Amino acid sequence: MNIDLTVDAKGLSCPMPIVKAKKGMDTLNEGQVMMLVTTDKGSVSDFPSWINRMKYELVKTEEANGEYRFFVKK
Repeated sequence: MNIDLTVDAKGLSCPMPIVKAKKGMDTLNEGQVMMLVTTDKGSVSDFPSWINRMKYELVKTEEANGEYRFFVKK
């Protein structure tokens, strides 16, 4: 999978990971992929809900060492 943009939201709490993700997604073209990296445990439920509301595609999620990675296709 080709990652077109990586958004680092580590150390930020809600709602900042989503705010940073929105700004990142606004720069992408249709079909491009963004990876959001966060340490906010609330993002596990909040971020997929936001993706659904925005009509984006959640391609994959990963969790390792307290980091959560969300791969989102615009």
